[in-house]
Amino acid sequence: MNHFKTYMLLAGMTALFAGVGYLIGGPTGMMIALVLALAMNAFSYWNADKIVLRTYGAQEVDESHPEPLIRHYASDVAEMAQAAGLPRPRITIIESDQPNAFATGRDPDHAAVAATTGLLRLLTRDEIRGVMAHELAHVKNRDTLVMTVTATIAGAISALANFAFFFGGSRDEEGNGGGVGGMIGAIAIAILAPIAAMLVQMAISRAREYEADRIGAAIGGDPAALARALEKIEAYARSGYENHAAERNPATAHMFIINPLSGKGADNLFSTHPATHNRVEALMRLGVGQQARRPAPTIVPSVPPSSPRGGASSPGPWG
Repeated sequence: MNHFKTYMLLAGMTALFAGVGYLIGGPTGMMIALVLALAMNAFSYWNADKIVLRTYGAQEVDESHPEPLIRHYASDVAEMAQAAGLPRPRITIIESDQPNAFATGRDPDHAAVAATTGLLRLLTRDEIRGVMAHELAHVKNRDTLVMTVTATIAGAISALANFAFFFGGSRDEEGNGGGVGGMIGAIAIAILAPIAAMLVQMAISRAREYEADRIGAAIGGDPAALARALEKIEAYARSGYENHAAERNPATAHMFIINPLSGKGADNLFSTHPATHNRVEALMRLGVGQQARRPAPTIVPSVPPSSPRGGASSPGPWG
């Protein structure tokens, strides 16, 4: 059912793209936009991960890196991927003071994870493991294709809406539609199309974040570490640590573990992520549940080294 909803959402974005094309250029504009949307879907399927990594200047690293922080990060990701039954992803870092991370790729065999240098410097090793386990959960759930393609199409819809604004709105095949009405239509497109694209992003992102938190906590083995990491990333992102590449490419914001753009504190209409405190509460409940499910430790009574009279000790009830 989740995959069906995802395909419906992506189909909706394609239809929205075609609709904006119709309002700009009538039936001909719609057909052009539809062809472009289908071509973009195909291109994004094969190349969106490369585009995103290039956009953020991600550099691939491995366990042989001379810097201990990066070496530990790479080895932990590789180890958790193997434990989760996943192929080793491309492991990359992004030069940014803001602590954050994301995953991308069309399937687990072509996945990549990225962490900012700020994340590696500002979090403890177990917290970094928690964050990257969350990103590996996105890979395991095959969320990465949807998230990456959505970012590409959402950016294109915004660009198309801006095109409509500057070129005055729709015209039908008889040349009607310009003037004041056309300009009003263009303004409406410029405002509403990006909002519609954002709504699709949010529908994709929120439920997937909660699920990735849950599975990531299982992969990393420490829900509390992921919860602490989320709180720290949220605090740093709202205290002046800007991700400049994300500010230039807001359509990719939903890919990150914490929204890199704004400090919204609630699950409101224009937040691409669930509220951090809601995610933390869910993780802490998960941690309590894990503790409750663990069997109580077996307490073996100590056997005195000798009998009260100084003779050899008796074998006791276990022989």
